[in-house]
Amino acid sequence: MAARSKARRRAFQILFEADQRGASVHEVLADQVRHHRADDRQPPVNDFTMQLVEGYAQHIDRIDDLIATYAVDWDLDRMPVADRNIVRLGAYELLWEDGTPDAVAIDEAVQLAKEFSTDESPTFVNGLLARFKDLKPRLRRDEA
Repeated sequence: MAARSKARRRAFQILFEADQRGASVHEVLADQVRHHRADDRQPPVNDFTMQLVEGYAQHIDRIDDLIATYAVDWDLDRMPVADRNIVRLGAYELLWEDGTPDAVAIDEAVQLAKEFSTDESPTFVNGLLARFKDLKPRLRRDEA
């Protein structure tokens, strides 16, 4: 698995854990860094993982508003936890990580959905992120 894919996977796991624990992503990120420093058998948190988690945290309210607006027939709170956090991470990377091509951001999110969620999840994640991609110029303009 490529380094950036591993970093995305780790970022997803941090978002997922924060959601499950009702903790901030910063708190979980700090916990993970601390765990690795205390026990090198624990996986490290690399720079790209930190960039994704911290970037998501900067836009958390906007991302959740976008998901709530465009996820047809899904309330954010009723969405499967894995799907919610995969879409959160994918939306952040798609809309604010200019160094990542749009197709890569979407494909990586779909791969996470295949690995960590239901059989229907890849289609859901792909469709919602494709919608964000189509609306990207407007969504970024609306935020400014």
